[in-house]
Amino acid sequence: MFKNVQFVKSVFHIKDLPPPQLPEIAFLGRSNVGKSSLINAFLNRKKVARVSSTPGFTKSLNYFRIDNTFFLVDLPGYGFAKIPRKMLKNWQILIEGYLKAVRDFRLLILIFDIRRTPDKMDISLIEFVNYLRKPYCIVLNKIDTLSKNEINKQKKLYQETFKISKSFPLFLTSCRTKEGIEPLRKFILSKIKAPS
Repeated sequence: MFKNVQFVKSVFHIKDLPPPQLPEIAFLGRSNVGKSSLINAFLNRKKVARVSSTPGFTKSLNYFRIDNTFFLVDLPGYGFAKIPRKMLKNWQILIEGYLKAVRDFRLLILIFDIRRTPDKMDISLIEFVNYLRKPYCIVLNKIDTLSKNEINKQKKLYQETFKISKSFPLFLTSCRTKEGIEPLRKFILSKIKAPS
């Protein structure tokens, strides 16, 4: 398990990104998919990423140095209608700028609420990441809220909507029960340890 989790900085402008000295993994999802809870579950910590009852709480790229081995980057959530337009535009510039930057990207963890039907914004995210040819996996979170039949139905819906094969890395997780967290953790760490 991780021994040293250190907050590095919050980045509000691309020019303020820390030097790309370590491999990076980044967590990205809508504002209410349980991203912060998933990060905390992945790290087996309670309060590394702040969990807020207000969607859209994360307003910056938050950098954490993990065991002096890799950076974990918590990206702002997207798609929350009550955030002012100007702030949404700033977040879009920040997220797109980061994804286009020259970094040692090992994996983007794209998180979705399994209860939702993916919309145009979700599809655009997948298309954008594919266009940039960034390595990514998909996490369908909050599986504890559905039955097994509903989970299988939603999983198939996401696979068809995103046009991904059954062999594509897709993880089913629950931060409440911790189901699916360990397989996701092992997959992420395999990407960190793999040569760039």
